[in-house]
Amino acid sequence: VPAGAALSTIEAMRERLATLQPTRVDIVDDSARHAGHAGAREGGHFRLAIVSPRFAGEATLARHRLIYAALGPMMRREIHALSIDALAPDETDQP
Repeated sequence: VPAGAALSTIEAMRERLATLQPTRVDIVDDSARHAGHAGAREGGHFRLAIVSPRFAGEATLARHRLIYAALGPMMRREIHALSIDALAPDETDQP
């Protein structure tokens, strides 16, 4: 994934994740670490750390489903793999 393409993918991810009203969103492009892996040609590998009040009281699976729903079709095109750390505000040291 060319660097410019990854940046625009990250920007698009941020825009879509805004629907979850996050207080923090950190996205890291890990695609270079997966070069040569067959799926790496079809989309990027990303790590996501997100804090949102929408996750309060939700199980991990429900949080991931909210994220997948927000990212929508990106999960079938631009994103090949996504590592997720999804927390509610009271589960983090964030002020």
